[in-house]
Amino acid sequence: MPALVCSAQNCVYNNAMYCSRGDIEIGGQDAKVCQDTCCQSFEERKRDSAKSSMGSPSFHADIKCEAVHCKYNENCACHAEHVDVSGAAACCCDETECVTFDEER
Repeated sequence: MPALVCSAQNCVYNNAMYCSRGDIEIGGQDAKVCQDTCCQSFEERKRDSAKSSMGSPSFHADIKCEAVHCKYNENCACHAEHVDVSGAAACCCDETECVTFDEER
């Protein structure tokens, strides 16, 4: 499983820059650049909800990936050693991206 770091601090699963979900889905079937990807598992943390995330942070995650043009995608699973998801001010999944995406050549 890849090591996952996430800057989407508005996500309910973000806990100290790590994902507490354990598994995520990266979207972007036709992506050619990282900006065309997103974390489909992103769920906005509501202002009136508890400040803590929905679980303990995990340093590794099972990542399902639709970005079939990424060199790390093998049978719709990510096989990168380290994955970065960005979206510091994201309010929806479309405002996140997989920075690790690298188009297969």
